[in-house]
Amino acid sequence: MSSFGIKNEKLAGWNRPPVFESDGEGELLEVAMGPHHPSTHGVFRMDVVLDGERVIKLKPVFGYLHRNHEQLGQTQSYLANMPYTDRLDYFCSLTNNWAYALAVEKLVGQEVPERAEYLRVILAELTRVQNHASTIGFLLQEMGASGTPLMYAFREREKILDLFESLTGSRMMCNYMRFGGCRVDASPAWIEATRKVVAGLPAFVDEFERFLMTNEILMARCQGIGVLRPDLAVNSGISGPMLRASGVNYDIRKVDHYGIYDRFKFRVPLGDHGDIYDRYMVRMLEMRESISILNQALKDLPAGPVMDPKAKIRNFRPKAGESYGRIEAPKGELGFYLISDGSPNPYRYRVRPPSFINLTVLEDMCLGSNVADVVLIFGSVDIVLGEVDR
Repeated sequence: MSSFGIKNEKLAGWNRPPVFESDGEGELLEVAMGPHHPSTHGVFRMDVVLDGERVIKLKPVFGYLHRNHEQLGQTQSYLANMPYTDRLDYFCSLTNNWAYALAVEKLVGQEVPERAEYLRVILAELTRVQNHASTIGFLLQEMGASGTPLMYAFREREKILDLFESLTGSRMMCNYMRFGGCRVDASPAWIEATRKVVAGLPAFVDEFERFLMTNEILMARCQGIGVLRPDLAVNSGISGPMLRASGVNYDIRKVDHYGIYDRFKFRVPLGDHGDIYDRYMVRMLEMRESISILNQALKDLPAGPVMDPKAKIRNFRPKAGESYGRIEAPKGELGFYLISDGSPNPYRYRVRPPSFINLTVLEDMCLGSNVADVVLIFGSVDIVLGEVDR
């Protein structure tokens, strides 16, 4: 596992995935894991075909949580859709808000004040830290840990959620961003409280990494398991920490420079092997980079308004056109595709959710593995069913 990288590995040097078939000596066993399995991160099922304890076929089954999100988005006003985005990845509502706001701002050519841009970055990186810490905690719990790593993660997550609640009025469903800025400004007291929380994060990450990185059980269960080859990752549209753990240097914050990310210095952690351990380590290293971005943003946070005075709130009717706004959400590329016909509602509203796309390679990563490793491989993908089913 390399800490950071600049270039992609040679994709041509990786072989295509092997085809696993029964040896014919025993009967195949079909197992339905879920939809109430405690490690499925929501109402989700995996139909697994086993030859002994070896996985030879796996089919993800979802649809239990479908809420017609995209259809609802076409029946309501642009602004009324903002709180619905909170319910996609309910761990990361603020980054959901940002991706949707960015798509609408592109549609109408809306400017965003400097202070609002900085607040968006601060909230997005706090979201990334609490998401990655929680993901690692859940992964260790699924490995059989007593729950201590998860409680360590949730201890820090609570501090961040307290900041969200103080600023937005809600811990999880924040409904904070608007087209052209943010709903309310951050007070000096909130900025100071955020600085204190951020100042304590390096000690938490150091402690978390010290306890887990060289843990013999974690290394034995994760290294060489659930390998995702870089060519398959690229061809499948995988993004986020999963893609970078396979050695592909692609981060939308660096590629698109959306918001004001071109003003911050941060590195992109890459993996060498694309296994569970690399996906764990990439998230650990990304937390350190998020802390660096947070320190820079808090230091340079300017004064000024948080909403463009020219932004329209009422009678918002974009001209006919289309736009696609995307961000580097904690789980990968989150994008919103909008088509306007000049009416108050989007004519077409489509979400590109990283959880759903990243789930498409689950079978490829599980083939040939033991059934005991399936839950760990699935946990390393880091999905949330609100985003998968929509």
